[in-house]
Amino acid sequence: MMQTLKVKLEPTPEQVQAIRETMHQFNAACNFVADKAFELHTANKIELQKVVYYPIREQFNLSAQMAVRAISKTCEAYKRDKSIKPTFDPDGSVVYDQRLMSWKGLDLVSLLTLEGRIKVPVVICEYHEPRLNRIRGQADLIFERGEFYLCVVVEVAESPKIEPIGVIGVDLGIKNIAVDSTGEEFSGDGIENVRSKIDNLKADLQSCGTDSAKRHLKKLSGREARFRRDVNHCISKKLVAKAKDTSSVIALEDLQGIRERMTVSKAQRRKQHSWGFYQLRQFVEYKAAIAGVPVVYIDPAYTSQECPV
Repeated sequence: MMQTLKVKLEPTPEQVQAIRETMHQFNAACNFVADKAFELHTANKIELQKVVYYPIREQFNLSAQMAVRAISKTCEAYKRDKSIKPTFDPDGSVVYDQRLMSWKGLDLVSLLTLEGRIKVPVVICEYHEPRLNRIRGQADLIFERGEFYLCVVVEVAESPKIEPIGVIGVDLGIKNIAVDSTGEEFSGDGIENVRSKIDNLKADLQSCGTDSAKRHLKKLSGREARFRRDVNHCISKKLVAKAKDTSSVIALEDLQGIRERMTVSKAQRRKQHSWGFYQLRQFVEYKAAIAGVPVVYIDPAYTSQECPV
């Protein structure tokens, strides 16, 4: 199974400047390619490369392989919806493959920039260390909240599937994020309290409108999503551990398309659309695969009435 790990880089000030400049030029090249793709109405990488390869190498000073990666990234974005021309932020991700990046041990990575190759220290934690020697394929270099990260793909061994002797059913909801058939509840009150607090603070800062308020708003960006992600990680970890300890299958509701089928009041729309059931499902899936726990999906109709029984 493939898993994406997000590892932090610790570049020097000089390296930061080189990486930022490379990032800006790479995404400027992507915008140039997007203009041509939209004009020609094609997402064919081979056809586009014939048109834009030499212009972007000369105009943006990209290496041969980095130019190819810029074309590939643009085509992947444009093919999702050919009615819209994709645009790329100057601080958007840069795609690094084996020709552009190499690992020098577990705590040092060599990256190609416009100024040549640089060796950047990597922050390694206990979670990352046993996995980084199984890196596969390309990585995305991203700039987030003033820090650089590499999103690397690693191969993770899956455990043999257990022979189940029971089933743990999981009812998903908004007030209670999950309730399993053993009676354990995972409340959503913490997420709702954080969401309400952040919404109120954002409203106050937006009405204030000062430079300090705007800086504070920028710091708040993504805080609720990070908290929700952490809660979903904790819930999925507990569910999978319980299923493995009791040799049980995890039965989840198949909630695909639930938002289109539900009708809620205007006051409840914000809460409904921030419901992270799909993220929780993804976390359960990959943790269960690693632990060897089977996961099945069932029709959600009437499951909430059945749970108390």
